[in-house]
Parts: sequence; C-alpha cells; structure tokens
Amino acid sequence: MLSGRRLDLLDPSPLDIEIGDIAHGLARVARWNGQTRGDWAFSVAEHSVLVERIFARLKPVPSTAQRLMALLHDAPEYVIGDMISPFKAALGLDYRAFEDRLEAATHLRFGLPAKPPEAVKARIKRADRASAWIEAVQLAGFDEAEAGRLFSRPRFKGWEQIRLTPLPPNEAAAVFLARFERLTKGV
Repeated sequence: MLSGRRLDLLDPSPLDIEIGDIAHGLARVARWNGQTRGDWAFSVAEHSVLVERIFARLKPVPSTAQRLMALLHDAPEYVIGDMISPFKAALGLDYRAFEDRLEAATHLRFGLPAKPPEAVKARIKRADRASAWIEAVQLAGFDEAEAGRLFSRPRFKGWEQIRLTPLPPNEAAAVFLARFERLTKGV
C-alpha cells in the first residue's frame, strides 16, 4: 500500500489497514466499469459517500457507527476492485469469504463489529441499491424504467435533489476522507 503497509490479502490484519490507503484506492476504482458520463469515472469512493448520505436519511435514524459501516461498505474494493454482483456470484463462495475477511479486518481497524448486524446490512443494501438507481439514471445512460427493473427507486425525502458530478481521483479521495473524519469524531 502507499502508506508502506503490507496487507496479506489471504489473512488481512486490521493493523495493516489505513484509511488513506482505502480512500486512495476507492477513488481510483470506477463504478460501472468506467462507462459513465463526465470527464472522470464515478468512483467507488464517491459511491460510498453517497450510500452513507442515503443511509443517514433512512428511518430509524442510524447511529454514527452504523453510518461509518455504510461509508465503509465497499472498502474491500480498495484492493480487489469493483465487480458486479452477478460476476461475484459466478466466482462462488470463496470470493465472498475473501471479501468478508477484508471487511472484518477493516471494521475491526476502526472499532466496528467485524460483521454488521443483519438489520444494518439490509439497510446498507437498501441505500446501496438506491444509489445504484441514481447513478444508473444520471451517469450510466439508463432510463428510469430500466433502472427500476434492476435497482430500487429511491424512497426517501429529498432524493430528487441529488446531483452527481464525477470528481477527479484526488478530489474523490479527499471527499471520502473528510466524511470519514467527520464520522469518526462521533464514534
């Protein structure tokens, strides 16, 4: 990693995970395999911030730790990249176990439970799918009907005001880090 840490991908240690490495990596991983409008790809870092924003609007009001879990929901992708869910499923259970080990190490590094409670995980997934709908319509060329067949149309107050503009990688990393810093002040 750029921090100088050496992360054992098969047995990741929480001590080898740094938020700067996560932000840097996620800001350089493109959502939609880079097939989005704009001068820059919409990054997983930007997606993660959006998911946390959406998650924060869902009822009941989540705790700061739960919001941090939402922000970090795709953290393993800083080293393994972003793959669409059908492809992950095709790779099988070993891939999911690999991803789960990275998530557990990341959560432990930042004082969170290794595995999110199922109710929290389901709410993060709801926010993730709403984010995917917004991204699909605004950036990836889907019409609303097509996006609705694949993702959940957002159902929270104010979603219509969300406007996505992909950022250069360094700016996306800075936005992700700023959100992390704000959330960890409350944990």
